[in-house]
Amino acid sequence: MKNTLIKILFTTVSLLAISACSSVLDKHVQWQAVEPKAYPIIRGIGYAPISLQKSKHETQRMLMAIKASKIAAYVELAEQVYGQQVNSKTTMADMLISNQQLAASVQGLIRGAKVVKSYPVGDTYTTELQLDFKDVYEIYQASLNRKEIKDVKYF
Repeated sequence: MKNTLIKILFTTVSLLAISACSSVLDKHVQWQAVEPKAYPIIRGIGYAPISLQKSKHETQRMLMAIKASKIAAYVELAEQVYGQQVNSKTTMADMLISNQQLAASVQGLIRGAKVVKSYPVGDTYTTELQLDFKDVYEIYQASLNRKEIKDVKYF
């Protein structure tokens, strides 16, 4: 009698465990994309001196300054999107600062930025970039497929 009761109890628990697992495994999930309510537009401006570029040819110095100002503008956009990491170290001896070091860095990926203006001002070349987050959203939507659950059907 006791063995029969244990067998019935074991069988009942096993059937419940199997049926509970089957409801988790037998389902179909539909996904739906999530779109932000607002899209900010940010701007970055980069500057580069023309005469300090390392070339003997004036045209090449201009082209190098154009490229350098564009990179500086991208750095400014990355600072706005990802932030800037700042590290500082100060050494003191006899209650006087003997050494002070400061380092800043930025790291990120900027996609979808557009050049608004690129022009010389005296000996400096200036590049203005614009990053519309609607464009960024569309780029990431196409590449990452960020989605949320729309509907779940159990079988």
